[in-house]
Amino acid sequence: MAKARSRTAARKVKDRWKAKNWYNILAPPAFDSVTVADTLTDSPENLINRVTGVSLQDITSDFRKSHITLYFKVNNVQDNNAHTQFEGHTLTSDYLRRMIRRRRSKVDGVYDATTKDGGVIRVKPFATTDKRIQNSQKKVIRESMKKTIQDEASKTTMSEFVKNILDGKTGSDIYKHVKKLYPVKRVEIYKTEVVSQPTIMIEEKKPKKEEKLEEKPKETEKKEKKTKKKTDKETKEEIPKEKPKKEDKKETKPKTKKPAAKKTTAKKAAPKKTSAKKPATKKTAKKKSSPKKKTTTKKK
Repeated sequence: MAKARSRTAARKVKDRWKAKNWYNILAPPAFDSVTVADTLTDSPENLINRVTGVSLQDITSDFRKSHITLYFKVNNVQDNNAHTQFEGHTLTSDYLRRMIRRRRSKVDGVYDATTKDGGVIRVKPFATTDKRIQNSQKKVIRESMKKTIQDEASKTTMSEFVKNILDGKTGSDIYKHVKKLYPVKRVEIYKTEVVSQPTIMIEEKKPKKEEKLEEKPKETEKKEKKTKKKTDKETKEEIPKEKPKKEDKKETKPKTKKPAAKKTTAKKAAPKKTSAKKPATKKTAKKKSSPKKKTTTKKK
């Protein structure tokens, strides 16, 4: 009896795979809700709080960003789609090793920044130099890095701030401020962690621009209709006025051409006088040659 029960229990364990279903994991709307991965579960409740790591190259299809890995956590499941939220990112170890060399100093820090929509994100930047520097200089660099990160985060939402980090905009802003204090070689944000998700819902600027673009064509169509009516009325009134002007121009053109023709004939007659002068030069040449013959006769 015990063996029969163990066999039935083993069959039940194998049958659990048939009860499982496939679910698509979608990226947050800031990343255009792209499908990131597929998972199997017997109940959608088990999917919540799962974390998946994806390369940014798979989302944007840009090979230059293959060294960035993103982490998404599942927070909601609808039908066969699991929606996620951004949890952080890191740079690959081989990418970091390329930038760090001997006889150079690395300045890194950890800063918590609150965004415009109430979210808190932990940012970990680092800067490299061409040679070793003192601890006092490192302290000044860290303070400027902290100030730029917190100021930029307070002016933007969580999604906008994350995009600026991944695009390298925040790194370039830190580089500009730090370069005034010490000539830094490069600045990178190698890691981020979301401490708390945003509490205030703020609409991004992009959808507002699309609405305005949709409203503009309607206004332009109304303006074009009004302009067409005005042009039709103006053309009817202006057509008879323009005809006599064209006839006046035709009458004035032949009057201007007649004096121009006389000037050209006078210029053409001028070169004939030069041809008459040429034989005069030949006569002078003959006169000069004649006295030479007389001199020869006298010597004899």
